[in-house]
Amino acid sequence: MTFGEHLEELRTCLMRATAGLAVAVLLGFFVAQPVVKLIEEPLRRALGHYYTKRSIETFDTWQPRGGTGPALPYSRAEVVDAVEKHGLTFELREVHADRLGRVLGREAAPATSAAFDPAGLVPLLLWQPLAKDPRVSITTLSAQEAFGIYVKAALLVGVVLASPWIFYQLWTFVAAGLYPHEKRWVHLFLPVSIGLFLAGVSLAFFFVFDFVLDYLLQFNEWLGLDPDPRISEWLSFVLILPIGFGLGFQLPLVMLFLERIGIFDVETYAAQWRIAVIVIFVVSAILTPADPYSLLFLAIPLCLLYFGGLAICRWLPAGEPGRRQLATKASQ
Repeated sequence: MTFGEHLEELRTCLMRATAGLAVAVLLGFFVAQPVVKLIEEPLRRALGHYYTKRSIETFDTWQPRGGTGPALPYSRAEVVDAVEKHGLTFELREVHADRLGRVLGREAAPATSAAFDPAGLVPLLLWQPLAKDPRVSITTLSAQEAFGIYVKAALLVGVVLASPWIFYQLWTFVAAGLYPHEKRWVHLFLPVSIGLFLAGVSLAFFFVFDFVLDYLLQFNEWLGLDPDPRISEWLSFVLILPIGFGLGFQLPLVMLFLERIGIFDVETYAAQWRIAVIVIFVVSAILTPADPYSLLFLAIPLCLLYFGGLAICRWLPAGEPGRRQLATKASQ
């Protein structure tokens, strides 16, 4: 094929992939609402763990006013049981017990001096279910933001649903520029490529998110900042990280494909593994947000996949006839 024919083939494949993505996004609109709930769950769970831990730390670090004031009305064992087993959280407040009694009893307040008495304050724990704690809620800051979230969720569903069709179109474009003996590798790689993409997406969504969120919330705690997450920012994070993992997991197939068509060989992969590891870490830093957990959770599997790709290239049939035909055509 000429260069112009390659461009025409690329245009055709991209149009087909785009059309398939559009259909999948339309289907995604019908399931976007439960998907938003599913996407919120890791963030709600991480915030719940964060404020559960904060509740126990608040109890442990509280000191009576002046060192001699009344203690908390609960034991530590009761607080841990309420927080961890019953899903409750609390806010620690202080009140004047005699004033509270008068208010509840509807008694007239006696005349008092103008001075406030801090020594008379006693601690009071205000309990509520963790699910109703406003600190665990995920906020939007504008009326139109919810609609944008709905569209992004439909887009995420569309990308996942359309991924087999998109990968098929991409491999079809690659196959158009190959010799007949090389095209059989495309038919072998397509289902494996889809499986690796979905495996990377699943790893990011069901495993990596929890570690990344725990780290980021701990960093907030270290800086003394209370998180107030927005669902739109979290959804952008959800869109980037799984797709980056899915694309990164294509590494062993790319290695095997390049080896089978004669661009690289096993000896080159084995000799340049140190450079490959450096490149993997750089690419992982680009594909993931700026936190060490997501970088390591992508870079380490990619390093393992690199050596797995090296082993596959070495143990599968080497395809020497194909490489000889390429060498013959190149010499001609």
